[in-house]
Amino acid sequence: MFRIFVLLLFTYFFFHLHVSGNLSKYINMKYSYLSYSAIWILAFLTIVQIITYFKQSEKENCHSDCCCDHEHEHESKKPFYKRMIVYMIFFFPLITGFFLPIATLDSNIVKAKGFSFKAIESNEQYAQTQYLRPDTSVYYGKEGYDELMAEEFKKYSRKNTISLHDEDYLKGMETIYNYPGDFLDKTVEFNGFTYKGDALNNKQMFILRFGIIHCVADSGVFGMLVEFPNNMKLKDDEWVHVKGSLSSIYYQPFKAAIPVLQVKEWSKIEKPDDPYVYRGY
Repeated sequence: MFRIFVLLLFTYFFFHLHVSGNLSKYINMKYSYLSYSAIWILAFLTIVQIITYFKQSEKENCHSDCCCDHEHEHESKKPFYKRMIVYMIFFFPLITGFFLPIATLDSNIVKAKGFSFKAIESNEQYAQTQYLRPDTSVYYGKEGYDELMAEEFKKYSRKNTISLHDEDYLKGMETIYNYPGDFLDKTVEFNGFTYKGDALNNKQMFILRFGIIHCVADSGVFGMLVEFPNNMKLKDDEWVHVKGSLSSIYYQPFKAAIPVLQVKEWSKIEKPDDPYVYRGY
C-alpha cells in the first residue's frame, strides 16, 4: 500500500507542476517532454502496483497458512528506524515540492553570489555561474559552436534595430557579446530587472534577466550595462524596457571592456508572468 501511495503522489506532483505552470521555474521547457513521460510512466507503475497489491491480498486470504504468510511476517519485522529512513527518502522531495514556496531568482541571488564578469575574465571552460554574457560554447565542439554563432551573427547583423524578446533574448545577447565591435551604434531594446551593482555613476545600472540553459542548476544572470540620459533613482528589481544605441566602455570593476547601452527611451513595465528566459537550440 505504501508503494501505491508514493507512486500516486509522485504522479500527481509532476502533473501539478505542468498544470500550475511552475515547471518552467525548474527546467528549460524544451525538455518538458521528459516530465510528461514521467507522468505516464508513474501512472502505469501505479496501476501495476495496485493490481499486484490486490492479487497478493487475494492469495493471503486464500492461503492463510502457507509459507507466504511467514515471508510477509518476516518482512514486517524490519527495524522501525530502517523503514522510517526509506519513508523519508521518498517523502522529502514530495514535502518540499508541495509545501515550500517556489522562490523566483532576483537581485538578492546576484548580491549573495557576488557580481563579476567570470564568463569573459575566466579561462575556466566549465564555469558554473555566468554573468551578463551567455556562453553555450561548453555544450558544443569548437567548430559546431563557431558555425552556430556565425548563423546567429548573420541574422542579427542585418538588423538596424535589434529587439530581444523572451524567445531570443539569450541568443541575441550571446551574439552581441561575441561580436561587440560589429554592433556598435546599432539600436538595441529589451526588458529586464534593474541591478545597481558597482555602476560608475547614478546614470548607470545593469538591466538583467535570469536565463536557464537546461535547468535552474545552470542558470545565470544575463544582460547589459545601460546608461540613462539623467540620474536615476530606480531600485533593484524594478522591471523596465530600455531602448538605445550600443556602445562600449572599459568597466574597471570587471577589468574588461563591455558593451553599454546608451538609453534613448525607457519605461517601467510589469514583472512578466515568467521572469526567466530560456536558451533555444
